[in-house]
Amino acid sequence: MKGFLKIGELARQVDVLPSTINFYTNQGLLKAANRSQGGYRLYEPAYAVSQIKKIQRLQEEKRLTIEEIKKQVK
Repeated sequence: MKGFLKIGELARQVDVLPSTINFYTNQGLLKAANRSQGGYRLYEPAYAVSQIKKIQRLQEEKRLTIEEIKKQVK
């Protein structure tokens, strides 16, 4: 789908590993907007970049755990 990013593209944009994006998605911290015909998760760029930066800030600056971050980003 045009305008959406696959996991690898998103990972490059925010300078994290694709496994980090998978982890955030599996933990419910990041939501995929859709799936491609091939079954790849697709992310809306503005939302995903913003959400990942928020998660990273909470981890790095506030030293919150994943469980604590879940409460912050819902």
